[in-house]
Amino acid sequence: MSKVSVIIPCYNSIKHIDACLKSLKKQTFKDFDVIIVDNGSTDGSAEHITRSFPEFKLISNGKNTGFACAANTGIKASDADYVFLLNDDTACDEHAIEALVASMEKDKKAFAVQAKMLQMKHPELIDDSGDYYCALGWAFSPGRDKDESKLKKKALLTSACAGAAMYRRKLFDEVGLFDEAHFCYLEDVDLGYRARLKGFRNICEPGAVVYHVGSAGSGSRYNAFKVELTAANNLYLIYKNMPFLQILINLPFVIAGILIKHAFYTKRGLGRAHLKGLRKGVSKIFKNTDKKVGFGKKELRNCVRMQLELWINLARRFGALGL
Repeated sequence: MSKVSVIIPCYNSIKHIDACLKSLKKQTFKDFDVIIVDNGSTDGSAEHITRSFPEFKLISNGKNTGFACAANTGIKASDADYVFLLNDDTACDEHAIEALVASMEKDKKAFAVQAKMLQMKHPELIDDSGDYYCALGWAFSPGRDKDESKLKKKALLTSACAGAAMYRRKLFDEVGLFDEAHFCYLEDVDLGYRARLKGFRNICEPGAVVYHVGSAGSGSRYNAFKVELTAANNLYLIYKNMPFLQILINLPFVIAGILIKHAFYTKRGLGRAHLKGLRKGVSKIFKNTDKKVGFGKKELRNCVRMQLELWINLARRFGALGL
């Protein structure tokens, strides 16, 4: 049994997968296996991986089941202590896995440890450093597009970005897996929030560096598909992870957040996609009422702590507390 399983959800990644897998071969930490979950790629990715990287395990889902399902497939196939979820358009610094494992070993309450993700084309800039969630109902990465030298210390997060994050596998039994109703977008925020309600920590480890092509390189940071899914999943996330009283407390903030985002998307020609997503979010709530978090004493205590963070993160979102 390996100490770590690297799990890579893969979809039409023929342009990037070589760099990702070759970077894993250069890791200073050696006690790991690799599980690639192909989501029905049509560009020859699966065949190329089988031919060029036969030492890595390939699982085919046969169709695009979404990031959450692919990640869960990989997690279920692993028996390692830790699972390292990695996007297929990344390349890891040679010390990345070593640094993530060391951080996990030092903090037994850590559910997830996030790598410092840098932009592939502009490695001096941060791509993602993990997410905070605020009372406006916004998830945001405070380090995005900032100078990477500003992020030198570990930071506590609401949630780790699953594009390059290590998880303590045994805790999935208590926290649950990724919610496949999300398909993709905010599924990692939902998971991280649930872990926080259980009393676990999510951390950014700046000593682990991963380079990411992502939307900054493709120019698709805002598109109808992403706007629609994000709007739907955000409503669903709030319903799932907050008791009724907390939803009422945050409702004025959430409504304000929705209106601000709608104005933002409308200026970019994406207003209809945003409205469509909100409608789908309401539908998703009614279809998944059984997935709402159960609130016992422990969850309610942590819910109070999370509410304080939601307000503090408002200041973070608008720069009052820095990176």
